[in-house]
Amino acid sequence: MANVAAHSVAPFGRKRRGEGHTRRDEILAAAKSLFLEEGYGATTIRKIAERVGVSAPALYLYFKDKDEIMLALCDQTFGRLIELFQSIECLECSPRDRLRQMGEAYIRFGLEHVGEYRLIFMEEQAPEPVRHAGHRADLSDPDRPGIKGAIAFSLLERQFVELQDAGAKLPHPPVTCAELAWMACHGLVSAFINEPDFPWSDRQELIRGMVDLTVRGFAP
Repeated sequence: MANVAAHSVAPFGRKRRGEGHTRRDEILAAAKSLFLEEGYGATTIRKIAERVGVSAPALYLYFKDKDEIMLALCDQTFGRLIELFQSIECLECSPRDRLRQMGEAYIRFGLEHVGEYRLIFMEEQAPEPVRHAGHRADLSDPDRPGIKGAIAFSLLERQFVELQDAGAKLPHPPVTCAELAWMACHGLVSAFINEPDFPWSDRQELIRGMVDLTVRGFAP
Protein backbone atom coordinates (compact mmCIF):
# COMPACT_ATOMS: atom_id res chain seq x y z
CA MET A 1 0.00 0.00 0.00
CA ALA A 2 2.84 2.37 0.83
CA ASN A 3 4.50 1.60 -2.50
CA VAL A 4 1.32 2.46 -4.39
CA ALA A 5 1.08 5.80 -2.58
CA ALA A 6 4.70 6.59 -3.31
CA HIS A 7 4.34 5.90 -7.02
CA SER A 8 1.19 8.05 -7.28
CA VAL A 9 3.18 11.20 -6.51
CA ALA A 10 4.90 12.79 -9.50
CA PRO A 11 8.67 13.30 -8.99
CA PHE A 12 9.80 16.84 -8.11
CA GLY A 13 6.20 18.00 -7.84
CA ARG A 14 5.73 17.79 -11.59
CA LYS A 15 2.23 18.62 -12.81
CA ARG A 16 0.14 16.13 -14.73
CA ARG A 17 0.02 16.44 -18.52
CA GLY A 18 -1.85 19.58 -19.52
CA GLU A 19 -1.25 21.35 -16.17
CA GLY A 20 2.19 22.79 -16.95
CA HIS A 21 0.79 26.29 -17.41
CA THR A 22 -0.45 26.20 -13.81
CA ARG A 23 3.01 25.39 -12.47
CA ARG A 24 4.51 28.08 -14.70
CA ASP A 25 2.12 30.65 -13.23
CA GLU A 26 3.00 29.49 -9.71
CA ILE A 27 6.70 29.96 -10.45
CA LEU A 28 6.15 33.45 -11.83
CA ALA A 29 4.05 34.47 -8.82
CA ALA A 30 6.64 33.12 -6.38
CA ALA A 31 9.52 34.77 -8.24
CA LYS A 32 7.73 38.12 -8.38
CA SER A 33 7.10 38.11 -4.64
CA LEU A 34 10.72 37.18 -3.89
CA PHE A 35 12.13 39.75 -6.30
CA LEU A 36 10.05 42.41 -4.54
CA GLU A 37 10.91 41.21 -1.04
CA GLU A 38 14.62 40.50 -1.42
CA GLY A 39 15.64 42.13 -4.71
CA TYR A 40 16.43 40.49 -8.00
CA GLY A 41 20.12 40.03 -7.22
CA ALA A 42 19.55 38.32 -3.88
CA THR A 43 16.92 35.92 -5.16
CA THR A 44 18.10 32.50 -6.28
CA ILE A 45 16.49 29.72 -8.26
CA ARG A 46 16.62 27.56 -5.13
CA LYS A 47 14.66 30.15 -3.14
CA ILE A 48 12.04 30.38 -5.88
CA ALA A 49 11.75 26.59 -6.04
CA GLU A 50 11.36 26.35 -2.26
CA ARG A 51 8.56 28.90 -2.26
CA VAL A 52 6.74 27.04 -5.02
CA GLY A 53 7.29 23.75 -3.23
CA VAL A 54 9.33 21.98 -5.89
CA SER A 55 12.98 21.09 -6.36
CA ALA A 56 15.36 23.28 -8.36
CA PRO A 57 15.63 20.60 -11.10
CA ALA A 58 11.84 20.63 -11.43
CA LEU A 59 11.83 24.41 -11.84
CA TYR A 60 14.37 24.12 -14.67
CA LEU A 61 11.75 22.19 -16.63
CA TYR A 62 9.93 25.51 -17.05
CA PHE A 63 12.67 28.17 -17.02
CA LYS A 64 16.35 27.78 -17.82
CA ASP A 65 17.50 30.51 -15.43
CA LYS A 66 16.47 33.52 -13.35
CA ASP A 67 16.78 35.94 -16.27
CA GLU A 68 14.23 33.93 -18.25
CA ILE A 69 11.80 34.18 -15.33
CA MET A 70 12.31 37.94 -15.17
CA LEU A 71 11.75 38.29 -18.91
CA ALA A 72 8.50 36.36 -18.57
CA LEU A 73 7.40 38.71 -15.79
CA CYS A 74 8.29 41.70 -17.97
CA ASP A 75 6.20 40.29 -20.81
CA GLN A 76 3.34 39.55 -18.45
CA THR A 77 3.29 43.16 -17.22
CA PHE A 78 3.84 44.80 -20.59
CA GLY A 79 1.19 42.53 -22.09
CA ARG A 80 -1.42 44.28 -19.95
CA LEU A 81 -0.11 47.70 -21.00
CA ILE A 82 -0.22 46.64 -24.66
CA GLU A 83 -3.89 45.73 -24.26
CA LEU A 84 -4.60 49.19 -22.86
CA PHE A 85 -2.72 50.93 -25.68
CA GLN A 86 -4.38 48.81 -28.35
CA SER A 87 -7.84 49.60 -27.00
CA ILE A 88 -6.98 53.31 -27.24
CA GLU A 89 -5.63 52.89 -30.78
CA CYS A 90 -9.03 51.57 -31.84
CA LEU A 91 -10.78 54.77 -30.78
CA GLU A 92 -12.05 57.16 -33.44
CA CYS A 93 -10.08 60.23 -32.43
CA SER A 94 -6.99 62.21 -33.41
CA PRO A 95 -3.42 61.03 -32.73
CA ARG A 96 -3.14 63.94 -30.28
CA ASP A 97 -6.14 62.72 -28.29
CA ARG A 98 -4.85 59.16 -28.38
CA LEU A 99 -1.53 60.40 -27.01
CA ARG A 100 -3.32 62.04 -24.11
CA GLN A 101 -5.25 58.88 -23.36
CA MET A 102 -2.16 56.67 -23.64
CA GLY A 103 -0.27 58.96 -21.27
CA GLU A 104 -3.02 58.80 -18.67
CA ALA A 105 -3.43 55.04 -19.18
CA TYR A 106 0.30 54.51 -18.60
CA ILE A 107 0.31 56.55 -15.40
CA ARG A 108 -2.80 54.92 -13.98
CA PHE A 109 -1.49 51.49 -14.92
CA GLY A 110 1.71 52.13 -12.98
CA LEU A 111 -0.16 53.38 -9.93
CA GLU A 112 -2.56 50.43 -9.97
CA HIS A 113 0.25 47.86 -10.27
CA VAL A 114 2.90 49.28 -7.95
CA GLY A 115 4.67 45.97 -7.28
CA GLU A 116 4.96 45.10 -10.96
CA TYR A 117 6.01 48.66 -11.78
CA ARG A 118 8.79 48.63 -9.21
CA LEU A 119 10.04 45.31 -10.49
CA ILE A 120 9.95 46.06 -14.21
CA PHE A 121 10.84 49.76 -14.30
CA MET A 122 12.78 50.40 -11.12
CA GLU A 123 14.85 47.25 -10.62
CA GLU A 124 18.55 48.02 -10.98
CA GLN A 125 19.64 44.51 -11.97
CA ALA A 126 17.42 43.89 -14.97
CA PRO A 127 18.37 41.05 -17.36
CA GLU A 128 20.82 41.81 -20.15
CA PRO A 129 18.22 41.85 -22.99
CA VAL A 130 16.18 44.46 -21.16
CA ARG A 131 19.13 46.69 -20.26
CA HIS A 132 20.83 46.75 -23.64
CA ALA A 133 17.96 46.44 -26.12
CA GLY A 134 14.91 47.73 -24.32
CA HIS A 135 12.47 49.65 -26.47
CA ARG A 136 14.79 49.46 -29.50
CA ALA A 137 14.66 45.66 -29.68
CA ASP A 138 14.00 43.98 -33.03
CA LEU A 139 10.23 43.50 -33.38
CA SER A 140 10.39 40.90 -36.16
CA ASP A 141 9.59 38.11 -33.69
CA PRO A 142 6.72 39.31 -31.46
CA ASP A 143 6.80 36.08 -29.45
CA ARG A 144 10.44 36.35 -28.41
CA PRO A 145 10.86 36.49 -24.60
CA GLY A 146 11.32 40.03 -23.35
CA ILE A 147 9.91 41.74 -26.46
CA LYS A 148 6.61 43.04 -25.06
CA GLY A 149 8.12 46.24 -23.68
CA ALA A 150 9.41 47.21 -27.12
CA ILE A 151 5.98 46.46 -28.61
CA ALA A 152 4.28 48.72 -26.06
CA PHE A 153 6.75 51.50 -26.86
CA SER A 154 6.16 51.09 -30.60
CA LEU A 155 2.44 51.71 -30.09
CA LEU A 156 3.23 55.02 -28.39
CA GLU A 157 5.79 55.95 -31.05
CA ARG A 158 3.23 55.26 -33.77
CA GLN A 159 1.05 58.09 -32.47
CA PHE A 160 3.91 60.54 -33.03
CA VAL A 161 4.46 59.16 -36.52
CA GLU A 162 0.79 59.74 -37.28
CA LEU A 163 0.98 63.24 -35.83
CA GLN A 164 3.91 63.99 -38.10
CA ASP A 165 2.16 62.48 -41.11
CA ALA A 166 -0.84 64.69 -40.37
CA GLY A 167 1.36 67.78 -40.65
CA ALA A 168 2.47 68.42 -37.06
CA LYS A 169 5.99 69.82 -36.77
CA LEU A 170 7.53 67.67 -34.09
CA PRO A 171 10.52 69.14 -32.23
CA HIS A 172 12.35 65.79 -32.49
CA PRO A 173 12.07 62.53 -34.46
CA PRO A 174 9.03 60.44 -33.45
CA VAL A 175 11.15 57.91 -31.54
CA THR A 176 12.74 60.67 -29.45
CA CYS A 177 9.36 62.28 -28.79
CA ALA A 178 8.03 58.90 -27.64
CA GLU A 179 11.03 58.44 -25.35
CA LEU A 180 10.52 61.88 -23.81
CA ALA A 181 6.80 61.28 -23.31
CA TRP A 182 7.48 57.89 -21.70
CA MET A 183 10.13 59.40 -19.41
CA ALA A 184 7.81 62.22 -18.36
CA CYS A 185 5.05 59.79 -17.38
CA HIS A 186 7.55 57.45 -15.72
CA GLY A 187 8.89 60.33 -13.64
CA LEU A 188 5.44 61.13 -12.31
CA VAL A 189 4.66 57.50 -11.50
CA SER A 190 8.03 57.04 -9.77
CA ALA A 191 7.51 60.17 -7.67
CA PHE A 192 4.10 58.97 -6.50
CA ILE A 193 5.44 55.50 -5.72
CA ASN A 194 8.62 56.61 -3.94
CA GLU A 195 7.00 59.44 -1.98
CA PRO A 196 3.38 58.36 -1.36
CA ASP A 197 3.02 60.53 1.74
CA PHE A 198 4.51 63.69 0.27
CA PRO A 199 1.97 66.57 0.28
CA TRP A 200 1.42 66.60 -3.47
CA SER A 201 -1.35 68.66 -5.06
CA ASP A 202 -4.45 66.77 -6.18
CA ARG A 203 -3.16 63.57 -7.77
CA GLN A 204 -5.69 63.53 -10.61
CA GLU A 205 -4.90 67.14 -11.47
CA LEU A 206 -1.19 66.35 -11.56
CA ILE A 207 -1.78 63.39 -13.86
CA ARG A 208 -3.88 65.41 -16.27
CA GLY A 209 -1.48 68.33 -16.06
CA MET A 210 1.60 66.24 -16.80
CA VAL A 211 -0.04 64.62 -19.81
CA ASP A 212 -1.37 67.93 -21.08
CA LEU A 213 2.02 69.64 -20.76
CA THR A 214 3.73 66.74 -22.50
CA VAL A 215 1.33 66.56 -25.44
CA ARG A 216 1.19 70.33 -25.93
CA GLY A 217 4.97 70.46 -25.85
CA PHE A 218 5.15 68.14 -28.85
CA ALA A 219 2.05 69.26 -30.72
CA PRO A 220 0.84 72.72 -29.63
